[in-house]
Amino acid sequence: MQRSGSGWFETLLNNHTNVSSNGEIFSAKERRINASSIVSTLDRVYNLDWFTSASKNECSAAVGFKWMLNQGLMEHHKEIVEYFNTRGVSVIFLFRRNLLRRMVSVLANSYDRYAKLLNGTHKSHVHSHEEANALSRYKPVINSMSLVMDLKLMEKMVLEALEYFSSTRHIVLYYEDLIKNRTKLMDVQEFLGLPKMELTSRQIKIHKGSLSEHIKNWEDVDKILRGTTYESFLHTDYTN
Repeated sequence: MQRSGSGWFETLLNNHTNVSSNGEIFSAKERRINASSIVSTLDRVYNLDWFTSASKNECSAAVGFKWMLNQGLMEHHKEIVEYFNTRGVSVIFLFRRNLLRRMVSVLANSYDRYAKLLNGTHKSHVHSHEEANALSRYKPVINSMSLVMDLKLMEKMVLEALEYFSSTRHIVLYYEDLIKNRTKLMDVQEFLGLPKMELTSRQIKIHKGSLSEHIKNWEDVDKILRGTTYESFLHTDYTN
């Protein structure tokens, strides 16, 4: 799902000498119009006919890309699962435990697409603390009336994705676990059959510290989530 740390995670993967992860290739709608266009695009990737700055040619032990759940993946899951299992494709699911933090990131990123806070330029990911601080100054207003339902819908999509792709060879990761325990990256490398390396990324986290510092109507949000199954989202803080 967007704003779940996938950009940061992909830079970590591409930091490995033997990994070529080619970005969000299905963001282009013409590549996901139907199952046939999806399969054609997948063939280009796994036949090694897809060339990007991430390509490492003969050094690649693992080749892939980043695929958002809302980019044709759920609609055509049957055909995709059949393709993955036939071609021996491994799946890494990356989710975020704190869906409220994800929501803040989504709203802030959406705002910056138009506001372009960094000298008239929109950036979804940053590489300096100055840029991170500039973007984090914007505090979105969260619709507190639909908040619980919005969180439930996010959870539902995650559960559906895991059910649809349960027959694939896959591993499930959470952003917060990667932040707290970097040995998780070793698990990923083992899953992909890679020689173990220390992986690094230049990306900087934008929204650090307490969520109360990043939501304009914090008191409304706090009141709505108190006593619900999502109350823990109010307090959990993960900072890298």
